[in-house]
Amino acid sequence: MRALVAGATGATGRRIVEELVRRDIPVRAGVRDVERGRRMLPPQVEVVYADVTQPHTLTAAMAGCTVVLCATGARPSFNVTEPWAVDCCGTQNLVDVAKIQGVGHFVLVSSLCVSQFFHPLNLFWFILYWKKQAELYLQNSGLNYTIVRPGGLLNENIPGGLVIQGADTLFEGRIPRQRVAQVCVEALLQPAARHKIVEVITRPEQPESPPESWFSQVAVAGHQ
Repeated sequence: MRALVAGATGATGRRIVEELVRRDIPVRAGVRDVERGRRMLPPQVEVVYADVTQPHTLTAAMAGCTVVLCATGARPSFNVTEPWAVDCCGTQNLVDVAKIQGVGHFVLVSSLCVSQFFHPLNLFWFILYWKKQAELYLQNSGLNYTIVRPGGLLNENIPGGLVIQGADTLFEGRIPRQRVAQVCVEALLQPAARHKIVEVITRPEQPESPPESWFSQVAVAGHQ
């Protein structure tokens, strides 16, 4: 297995990179600023230029990789087109290259509530709507996929067990980014994770469950 992580210097992406390194999975980090990536990421990580809005940069970045983890996301700005360009078109570009290169598994970090068009977050340039369109594109791509929809993302770890459910069943809650990274990497290792959308949060009262059970309780999502 060799993994390409898109958005590898983001707050969630770099934790995914670190989790892959911890498990001795070779990692290629796709970033827009290579020097910054080399400063931020573990030294054993191969850092390459990859801009999901520029499809021609993705072919070389993905060459030789067997799995892709997409943790990109539009940054808050006054650019009304950025969520469309990054969260929708950018992910679609990654999916297209992954299909051409025969990638074995594609893990996408999305968000809770993407199916709720009237959610307040869509006031920010329809960010959830565009994430949902990217999900649909991946679902219909023919690739093996896992879509991970985390709740509110926390930089710090907090006590609590993982709650993992199927699509459109959780509508609030929080989760440390490190737990999201664990779920994303575990999805590569568990056959039961394929073709599934999983919504994830943590709760203080939730007992911990073994990773082998995380995905088996969720139904296959199928095509949309």
